[in-house]
Amino acid sequence: MTEKALRLGTRRSKLAMAQSGQVADAVSQVTGRPVELVEITTYGDVSREHLAQIGGTGVFVAALREALARGEVDFAVHSLKDLPTTQPDELVVAAIPVREDPRDVIIARDALKLTDLPRGARIGTGSPRRMAQLNAYARTHGLDFETVPIRGNVDTRIGYVTKGDLDAVVLAAAGLNRVGRSDEVTDFLSVDTVLPAPGQGALAVETTADNADLIAALAQLDDPLTRAAVTAERSLLAALEAGCSAPVGALADLPPLSAPLERGDPQADMQIVKEMRLRGVVGSTDGSTLVQLSTTGPVPETHEAATALGRELATEMLAQGAAGLMGERAL
Repeated sequence: MTEKALRLGTRRSKLAMAQSGQVADAVSQVTGRPVELVEITTYGDVSREHLAQIGGTGVFVAALREALARGEVDFAVHSLKDLPTTQPDELVVAAIPVREDPRDVIIARDALKLTDLPRGARIGTGSPRRMAQLNAYARTHGLDFETVPIRGNVDTRIGYVTKGDLDAVVLAAAGLNRVGRSDEVTDFLSVDTVLPAPGQGALAVETTADNADLIAALAQLDDPLTRAAVTAERSLLAALEAGCSAPVGALADLPPLSAPLERGDPQADMQIVKEMRLRGVVGSTDGSTLVQLSTTGPVPETHEAATALGRELATEMLAQGAAGLMGERAL
């Protein structure tokens, strides 16, 4: 007799279904049990308001967590950047698999790169973080473009460009890779130009804290380096008291690895890494003011060490005026 299928709660979007499908295959391999996807509609999927208005934090997550609490699903897959920074006691993130490319990318008309866009070009993004950094980059490099707030899934956003409504849109490389549309990217934005959202490119596999057997099985998918990096990034976000719709970027990377990994060097992950660099940025959406700092320390080996790295950098950023730049956050 075959074992009962595990029920995986997922949002209905094409991207969510793609990344949940990948996790389902991996869970099936480690448990030997079939995994079925249970589609759940979240408030963030049905609301037409901009994320900064509806409070960003948790709008894509709450319905999945409620289904877990009610026992309607056994575990759920989230884009880690959608998760609130406070973790409820009754739930546990059992696995954070190896991270996808964390960078942001541009899809522009006529295969243009960011610096080739004509004067007055209109770039669509729903993210105050991207707006702040792109506008700051334009100011310091003599570029002239306008950032336009948009919502919608990958198809909708790319459609703004193909229909001629916008000159370019900004998306996460990870999402395009997962839905098989990375060949449409016209420019990869260096993390020196735009720091990604805390946790961008990483997934969180969550289950109930009392399900010890499933926690142990899911833990086989966990990548310790990815977990350390995103823990530091999210600790920075939490210490700035900012939600996921605030204009905050953060990336913890492993300096000897970052450049070769971005180039796709297959040997990159064979190196022994001893240090982690954490960079953070917060800015006004018009790009007139940015507070951008970094710190480097030993690769954190515990949750507490990773959390401390983020908190220390946030303290320095607040001392330099970061608090006054987060007016976009929902009260």
